[in-house]
Amino acid sequence: MSLSTAVPASSAVSSSAARIPSIDALRGLVILLMLVDHAREFFFIHAQVSDPMSVTETSPALFFTRLLAHLCAPVFVALTGLSAWLYASKKGGPGAASGFLLKRGLFLVVLELTVVSFAWNFTLAPPTIFLQVIWAIGLSMMALSALVWLPRTALIAVGVVIVLGHNLLDPITFAPGQPGHALWAVLHDRGFIELPWDQRIRTSYPLLPWIGIAALGYGVGPWFAAGVEGATRRRRLVTLGLSMLALFAVLRGINIYGEPLRWSVYPDPVHTVMSVLNLTKYPPSADFVLLTLGVGALVLAAFEVLWPRLIRLLSVYGGAPLFFYLIHLYGLHLAARACLALFGANQGEVFGVPNVGWVWAIAVLAAIPSWFACRWFAGVKRRSGQWWMKYL
Repeated sequence: MSLSTAVPASSAVSSSAARIPSIDALRGLVILLMLVDHAREFFFIHAQVSDPMSVTETSPALFFTRLLAHLCAPVFVALTGLSAWLYASKKGGPGAASGFLLKRGLFLVVLELTVVSFAWNFTLAPPTIFLQVIWAIGLSMMALSALVWLPRTALIAVGVVIVLGHNLLDPITFAPGQPGHALWAVLHDRGFIELPWDQRIRTSYPLLPWIGIAALGYGVGPWFAAGVEGATRRRRLVTLGLSMLALFAVLRGINIYGEPLRWSVYPDPVHTVMSVLNLTKYPPSADFVLLTLGVGALVLAAFEVLWPRLIRLLSVYGGAPLFFYLIHLYGLHLAARACLALFGANQGEVFGVPNVGWVWAIAVLAAIPSWFACRWFAGVKRRSGQWWMKYL
């Protein structure tokens, strides 16, 4: 989903046409965490987790594995907004970005309903169509195509109000069949929408908070403008990250607003920490966004100055994220089907691995060939003169 193009991470952005390795590296890191989470979906489905997770029924290893995956969607959507600003600065302003965001967003929505949906179930007409992260990113881009015309201060204000204020809407509900149910399920209240041809839609990623996150990502774009010193940008990122984490600590400590699920004290400190960090993702609560984007801002600042070899490694994944997303889904699903055929069902009707360590091992094995595939595809895309390649 990258819209930007690469310069030394430790320097100021000297050209609006250049990629920024720290951004690609952060994007690469979160999609690798996504790979772990999706390996869990295909090979550890017999130990499925709820949202929020059950602290008493989820093992600490599974809980913290899932918790790490919480970074993926918020950071990725924020980087989508940031990349949109970089695209605008390269192409001449909001007008260029608006048109591209609208078309790219529509493309992603169609992709979710076709290629991505098939990757999850290998069925052309599944009984339930799950509208997940690609769909949410696509619609967020389409919404951002209108928001980019706002003054920067107003755009940031919209993002802040949505992210911090949308939990005030939690009491509003519409029962299935009521007027407004479908629209509210898309915007804020995760649920099912019945279709007239014996199918239904599951709005796994209610849209409203993701629009706010994309707007905030676009709002910090000028920090990466040509002429902004790297030290200044890192200081701003660290200040932003620490401020978000501090606000998270205050809201979570008060335990009244910001997260629908209240935390509790347990007899042991591990489960108490799990309770505090057990946050709602669908839709992402204010506390969820503050924690994940706070961590993301700090990691992005660190990636500008640390571990150049790691940055180069992660940037390969982050430079071809949509390609990675598609190949890893099909690869994991095919591998799960192959294991079921070879070893048979050992967890009810499915094949599953015995523990979370195996999930991480599968993810590592999948990541290695994916790195070479992403490097190959990035080269093909870079050399291609075809206009449609910029949508991939």
